[in-house]
Order: sequence, then C-alpha cells, then structure tokens
Amino acid sequence: MHLKSGISGRIARQFLHSPITPLLALLGLLLGVAAVLITPKEEEPQIEVTFADIYIPFPGASPQEVEQLVTLPAEQVLSEMKDIDTMYSFSQPGGAMLIVAFKVGKPRQQALVDLYNQLDSNKDWLPSGLGVSEPLVKPRAIDDVPILNLTLWSKQAGITAEQLTQVAHGLETELKRLPGTRQIQTVGRHDRVVQVTVDPVKMNAFGLGWPQVSQILQTANQQQSNLSLTQENRQISLQVGSFLQSADEVGQLIISTQNSHPIYLSDIAEVKEGADVPTANVWMSQDGKIYPAVTLAIAKQPGINAVDLTRAVSSRLEAVHHILIPQGVEVSVTRDYGQTANEKANKLISKLIFATAAVIVLVWISMGWRESVVVGGAILLTLAMTLFASWAWGFTLNRISLFALIFSIGILVDDAIVVVENIHRHQKDGGNWKEAIPQAVDEVGGPTILATLTVIAALLPMAFVSGMMGPYMSPIPINASTGMLISLAVAFIVTPWLALHLLRSHHQAEEQQAQEHRAVGFFRHFLSRFLLGDKAQKARRKLALVVGLLLVGSLALPVVQLVVLKMLPFDNKSEFQVMVDMPEGTSLEQTQSVLHQLATEAETIPEVTSVQIYAGTSAPINFNGLVRHYFMRQSAELGDLQVNLKGKDERDRASHQIARDARERLTPIAMKAGAAIKVVEIPPGPPVWSPILAEVYGPTQAMREQAALQVQDIFRTTADIVDVDVDVPATQQHWQISINRARASRLGISEALIRQTLAGAINGQDVSYLHTPDQKYAKPIRLRLDDGEKVDLLGVLSLTLPSAAGKAIALSELVDITEGSKPHSIVHKNMQPMVMVTADMAGKLDSPLYGMAEIASTLSDQHPDWEQSLIGQPDGLSGVAIKWDGEWKITYETFRDMGIAYSVGILLIYFLVVAHFNSYSVPLIIMAPIPLTLVGVMPGHALLGAPFTATSMIGMIALAGIIVRNSILLVDFVNLQRAAGVELAQAVINSGAVRAKPIILTALAAMIGAMFILDDPIFNGLAISLVFGLFASTMLTLVVIPVLYFLYLRHKG
Repeated sequence: MHLKSGISGRIARQFLHSPITPLLALLGLLLGVAAVLITPKEEEPQIEVTFADIYIPFPGASPQEVEQLVTLPAEQVLSEMKDIDTMYSFSQPGGAMLIVAFKVGKPRQQALVDLYNQLDSNKDWLPSGLGVSEPLVKPRAIDDVPILNLTLWSKQAGITAEQLTQVAHGLETELKRLPGTRQIQTVGRHDRVVQVTVDPVKMNAFGLGWPQVSQILQTANQQQSNLSLTQENRQISLQVGSFLQSADEVGQLIISTQNSHPIYLSDIAEVKEGADVPTANVWMSQDGKIYPAVTLAIAKQPGINAVDLTRAVSSRLEAVHHILIPQGVEVSVTRDYGQTANEKANKLISKLIFATAAVIVLVWISMGWRESVVVGGAILLTLAMTLFASWAWGFTLNRISLFALIFSIGILVDDAIVVVENIHRHQKDGGNWKEAIPQAVDEVGGPTILATLTVIAALLPMAFVSGMMGPYMSPIPINASTGMLISLAVAFIVTPWLALHLLRSHHQAEEQQAQEHRAVGFFRHFLSRFLLGDKAQKARRKLALVVGLLLVGSLALPVVQLVVLKMLPFDNKSEFQVMVDMPEGTSLEQTQSVLHQLATEAETIPEVTSVQIYAGTSAPINFNGLVRHYFMRQSAELGDLQVNLKGKDERDRASHQIARDARERLTPIAMKAGAAIKVVEIPPGPPVWSPILAEVYGPTQAMREQAALQVQDIFRTTADIVDVDVDVPATQQHWQISINRARASRLGISEALIRQTLAGAINGQDVSYLHTPDQKYAKPIRLRLDDGEKVDLLGVLSLTLPSAAGKAIALSELVDITEGSKPHSIVHKNMQPMVMVTADMAGKLDSPLYGMAEIASTLSDQHPDWEQSLIGQPDGLSGVAIKWDGEWKITYETFRDMGIAYSVGILLIYFLVVAHFNSYSVPLIIMAPIPLTLVGVMPGHALLGAPFTATSMIGMIALAGIIVRNSILLVDFVNLQRAAGVELAQAVINSGAVRAKPIILTALAAMIGAMFILDDPIFNGLAISLVFGLFASTMLTLVVIPVLYFLYLRHKG
C-alpha cells in the first residue's frame, strides 16, 4: 500500500518498472543525433525580413517633378498595403526609387504577391503618355547576401581584369550546377565589347550621320529563319541573312558608296574588340602590392546548409583548377560564412559538452558519482530531445540557437538535480527502495512543476519581441522553454528509472554524511540568528538595511555611468569595411588612386591579412549592407575597402579595436585627398541604417537642407562622434542641352532623332550584339565617340543630321547649352520629406545612445524652437523638427518589448503561484527576491567593465523564473513541515537547512553553464547577469525568504 500520490508520483511509479522507459530514452538520444546531422548550420539565424526596391523611370524629369507626378502617387498606392514597416522614397533626376520594408516575419512570397498585386491593380495611377515607364520591382532578402566570396587575381603582369573576368564567367556556369547555389555574380567584371569609335570629321566628309550608321549596323546583324520549302517530297529549312561574328566583319560593313566605290565602316571608325571602358575596378592588395582582380560572390538558397555548400564549392574548384582556372590565376577566399559558421558551431558545441561535463562533476562532488551519472543521463537526453525540438521549430544550428542551449544547461538540469537530491535524501532514511523513489519524486513534484512553469512564464514572452531583434533572439526563449518541458518529463520518467538501477545498492560514506550534517547544521545556526532569541529582531533590521543599501547602490551604477547602457556590444569578426566617398563628379581613376593609398596604409596594420579594393562599385554585401542598401553604391566617386583580418585566435586585439585604429590611420589620408570615409563593422545583431541617425523634417526642401547642415556641424563638434555624413550632396556642375524646337521644325529634323544622336554620342550606343557561341554574355557592338571628342562637346556637336532638303545640319545649330548645378534628390520616409544626418560613436563609452543624448542637448540649447522626437515621426509643417532613429530606435523598441515581456512574465508567475498556494499574499513573498537580482547584475557589469545590453536583459528575465523556483522550494517545504506538526520557527529553519543544498546546486549549475559564455563578446552580458545575479540573489534568498515567510505566518497566527 502507498499513500495517494500526485501526478508526478503516479508518472514515476508508472514508468519505474516499465520496459518502454529505456526505449523512450534511446529514441530521444537517436532523435538528438539525427537533429545534429540534418539541421543546417549557419552563422546567423534565419530572419524572415523582406525588402523590395521599386524603380520608376521618368526620363528628363526634375526631382521636384518626379516627386509630384511619380513618388507621391506611388506612396499613396503602396501605403494602402498591410504589414509595411517602413517606406523610403528617393525622387531623383530622371526617376524615382522606393524602398518598401515589410514587417519582420511577413512571409516573403506573400509579401511579394501582395506588392505585385497592388502595383498591377493600380496601373491607372499615372496619366497615360506622361513618359513614365512601368515600375520595376527588385525583391531583396537575407538570402541575397553572399556566403562565399572568391577573389580572382594574379601576380603575373600579363593577366588583366578582362582575362580574369572570362575565368570568372566560366566558374559562374560550373558552380551554378551545384545544388543549393542561388545568385552567383562577378563584381568588377570587365566584359568584352566591339568598340566602333567614329571619327566625326571623316563621317561628315562622307555625308554620313549617326542615325544612318546606327541603322546600318542594326539591319546588317539580322537573320530570318523558320522558313522552308518542299523539293522532291522533301522539306528543306531556309535561313536568310547571317549574323556578325567578329570585329573584322563589323569593320567590313559597307555603309555607303561614293563615286561607285564602297565606303566601309572602318573608313570612318576604328573597330576593335576588347575590354569595355571600365565603370568599376576591383584590386587585390597584398604584401604592399596591388593587383587587378574580380570577385565572384555566391549566395545560397533558403534552408541550405552553408557549411556543406561552401565545402562543395571548394571541392569543385579543386576539380576544375587546371581546366577552368589557368596557371598563374590565384583564387583567394575573401569570405566564407560556411567556415565561420562551422567554427562557431564546433566551438559552441564543445562549450556545450564542457558545460554539461562541469555540471555532472558538480553533482559528483556534491552527491556522489552514481548520482552524477543519473543527472548526466538526464542532461544528455534533455539536450538531445531539445536539439530535435529546435529542428522541428525550424531553427538552424547557429550561434544564437547554440548559445540558447548553453545558457539553458543550468536550468535544464534543475529538475533532475531536485529529483535526484530528494531521492538521495530519502535513500538515507532506509525503507522500501521501490516505494521510496515514487514518494521522493512526488514530494518535490508539485513545486518542481510549478517552478518549471514559472521559468517558462518568465522566458516565453520574450519570443514575442517585435522588430528584427525578436526573431533574431527567438531561439533563446523558445528552445529554453521547450527544453524545460522536456527536462520535466525526463525528471519524472527517466530519472527515477535510472535511480532505481544505479542507486539501489549505494550507501553514503560516513565522511560524506558528516559533511552534509555539518552543512545542515551551519544553515540551522545561521537562520536561527534571524528567527530565534532576543537579538533576532535586531538582526532582521540589519538585514533589511543591508539589502536596501545594496539595491540603491546597484540602481545608482547606471546613473553615474559606471554601467553603460547599449543595445549590443561589439562583436569580434574577421573583417570590416571602409566606405570612401569622393566629391561628386570625381573620376574613377582619381577615386581608385585614393583607394590605393588607403589600402596600402591599411595593410600596415599587423592584424590585416589582405585588402580588396572596390572602385566605382560596392563590395559584395553582408546583412548590414543589405539593410543599408550598400549595393546602390555604383558611381565613379564611390569606393569600398574590404579589410580581412587574422583569425580570432591569431590576434590579441578585437576587431573593434582594429577598426578604431584603422580609422585613426586612414582619416588623415582621406582628408588630404578630399574624401570622406566611414569605417563600418559588422553589427553584432540586427543592423540599422546608421548607429546615430537624425532625420530632419521641415516645410521646404531648402529649409530641411539648411537645418541638416547645421545639425551636421553640431555632430562634428561633439566629442567622440565620427563618420559624420549628411544627405545633402555638394553642388555638382550641370549642363542643360536644350533643343531649338523652332529651327529643328523648319529644317524637318525630329527632336527624337536629335536626342538619340546626342545620347549615343555622349554615352555610346549599343546598336547590336556580336553572335559568338562560346560566350556566356553577349558582346555589344557599341557605337561611340572618342573620349577626347566629348571633353567640351565640340566633337559631339560637330555631328550632322540630314534636313528635309537633304542638307547636313550640325548639332551645334540645333541646340543651346546653359550651365547650372545638378538638382538634389528629395527623400521621403513614410511619405514625409526629410534629410538624413548620420554618424557613429568611437570613444570611451562607445555607445551611440550617449552621443545622441549629448547632441540632442546641444541642439536644444542652440535651437530651442526645433522640435525633437524620440518616438513618433513629426510632420514638419510648422518648422524644423528632428526625429532620432538608428540604434536608438531598435534599442528603445527592444527594451520596451523586453520590459513588457518581463512584466507579463512576472504577472504569469504570480498567477501560477496564486493557483498553487491558494493565496494572494504568499506569491508576493515568493517573488520578493526578483528585485534582489539587481544586487548582483549591476555590480557584476561594473566590475567587469561590460555594458548592460539586450542580452543582459535576457539574463535578468531568466533570473526572475530561476530565483522564484528557489523560493517555491523553500515555502513548499515549510508548508510540508507545518502540516507534519513542526513548530513554525523550526519548520522555517528546517526548510532553509534542507533545501539549501538543491537550491545552491541548481544555482551553481546555472552559473557554471553561464561561465562558458562569459568570453563571448555578444552574450557576456547574459552570462554576467546569470553568474552575478544568481550568486547574489541565491545567497540573499536563503535568508530573506525564510525570514519574510516566518514573519508572514507569525502575523497570520
């Protein structure tokens, strides 16, 4: 016969002798192994974030006209859609571009379908005949980010960028055959082209015009197929005409005759096939020398294992090395997210193993090796099944999900430790061993279930944090909560079975029993000082004073900036970028000259292994570049340096320190050349447009730009503010070529013909394409003028067009030229016009929030009439208004949502404890230690010089559930003692003395797990919160809860 058991006791009794129990355990382990093998490995978690860039050309229109006729109607149409988070628009000369960012979590396919439907169903929003082209939609997503960059270069002087481009094109085709590859593109490619460089003097001498030559080239390169005839009952296919297949054939085209003699194209133009005139160049800087290069950027499909794909690419490269890659061509891996993901995963898995082993050793030391085997088996099974559950949730093996498991070690083992410790305690009492195990499980089952639910109640609300930070960190609350439920099931099903088979013949050594008696005696004596005797009240007052002073001191640390508040700390990556902006209108040659100087200096930094130079184009983007739209940096005056560093284990300095060093070294060179630079590090979490971002609103564009320049001046004069930029371009020279309509009409020359000729002569005109079967990309036949003819437009304007009377009329007689300045673009955010001022902070505090606060204070002093907004978007109708964005916004939203999650968690914990104890007052006592976590958390951050970050907040939220668990164990045991008739003070003392061991053990287990992530730059805040918070709050809880509950019960009578 046995007493009536609760649900935990019944479960333990049911599975204690069941043959299915070991089978279930074996199945769980196998599922965990399978999960490790099939779960894709990535460095960063997959975030469902979808962007779309919409291009709407409006040739010839000014920014103001584009804004009124294109941008505003487009914004109104798109604003009708749901789930749009932010919408930017850029009204530029000749067209508009809109960036639509959907809310995080919106399925990509559904978002794009909604966008296309909205655009297609509102095609009548533009007047017909206005000259506006159809919108072009370019979807963007995280999978557009290349996971592998291969830079092709050569030390041999004879190998040019054009030849490297041909090698890259061959590799594109070969590598695209690998399953899982997505977009593969060559950055900085120099494609071949047939240049037909016309001599205006010779063309005019033969009485030829640009349109005539263009038309001849187009008609000569045509073919009519799909013809057939029947002859002698057989069908014969026919083909009329032939394509141009070489530059020689192009040069031999007859374009006219004179005195019965043919005039060939080569008579009026130089025809040659070769590399196109570059609009962008890539260079490899290594060992102080600079070589021409191109970069192959490879992205992966969603859900593909990055490690497997990059390994497959490496294997394929080795296989084709002497087939597609000629001798002398080097292939350097300048980005490999598969390798970094694998290194990070392996490192974290090893930490997971060591953390598990450390917890097992802790149990071994405290209870014995047999008990440690039982707890170890429970941990391994729990981890295995949690890994499988993580895969089932759709998570990949990335640094966040693995950190979630390491962080969870300490709390996943709690249930097993509490159950095994109670079985261990009952074992000493003797009796029927088979009955003792279910009774021991049942005794702690109720509070264990409640304690597990309280931890889940504290963690799970974090899964509902909004913005990019929510899904980015979601593996932590979801995996930890799932793991807690699994650990509870394992503790009630498998742990008793293991205890039965491993502990039944085990008896404690006398020395160990003596140690436990001494420990229990110490806690009895210590608690007696606060509960018994004449000095107990005085001791309680001292305790209250000490706790109060500790709390006040801890809260004061952030106020005096001994603890700095920051969204996330800097990561320690093996790369960073330097963005270089030359003055508008700078030539490509001048831009790359400055880039070469900067790269040479960057290579002198000891930790730098190589530098790739991108002139006139952007480097292959990362997630940060995707959000900031760095891929739009396509202009002669723009350039990037991709700086690669030694591995983390091969250098002493973190990447942030190296980046700061690089900024100090490179800034003087850039300033001397008239360039502006930004040193851009990969952010540790979700990226923002800029760390410090001031959006300037106002009634007119002139007022906005003037105010933005004033804000920029304040940015520059504020200490530690760097990389300052403003979205107000410098004045660029602009020539307006106007057609004399009256004269053109009298001469019978159409304006379209004049525009076509001018455009072709200035920019070149791809009139047709060479047909060569061995080329991946078609070679254009480009009709152009020599660059020397275009310097002052004299050569262009000397071209002639035939009048209606057949007379050759020079373009100079048909157009007028006026000089002016290029109009500025107009930027909108969520339909409101604004100008952006951006910056970063690099100083002692290294937190953009403090720099922003100082700038805001200066703005208030100098411009008290300007409105400043931290949250809502101002309308800017009545005057200048500043909206602060950037890291501030994501920090505010994250801590706001985490604060809400924290509050919801505490409320859920209160409801759970009320339901269990049937009291409104007891839960308040049980939850009293939650504020005590601050006594450890804040001093811990100050002691280690770490900022209080979002991960620190996660640790605090987890602490709320963990520390309440300890209180529940104490209060529940007091109630059991009281029910057995034990006197109040003695019952409270017994509770503290008996429950101290499992409470300290579970706290130590969580602290040990957290210690393994103390060295991580991102998650050390979480580790500090857990280690110091658990230490302080556990020590205080063992005193505060017994004292408070004693006073409550005594008052209750």
